[in-house]
Amino acid sequence: MKKLSAAMLAFSVVTLGTPILSDGKTLTTTQDEQKPELRDIKGSVKSTDGKITFIADEGGKTWDVVNPDTLKDHVGHHVQLSAHVYTDKSQIHVMTVTML
Repeated sequence: MKKLSAAMLAFSVVTLGTPILSDGKTLTTTQDEQKPELRDIKGSVKSTDGKITFIADEGGKTWDVVNPDTLKDHVGHHVQLSAHVYTDKSQIHVMTVTML
């Protein structure tokens, strides 16, 4: 029993600080993540069941809004946004809003 406890303790010490993700890869820094691009986008603000989204004029792409409070007063309006765009997640983080 003492050998089993000592082995478990040794294993715990060796693996401490080596986080493993569910796919078996070790955790890496955020360098692999896409950096957001700051863009100016024109479009309309929509609200469906309390969820605010932004529909771009160009291409009609729908974006989920990371910080929806910035657009809550503009639902139904045509606006221009300055936003960080996360194309891989179809999300935007609004920095400024201008009514058009």
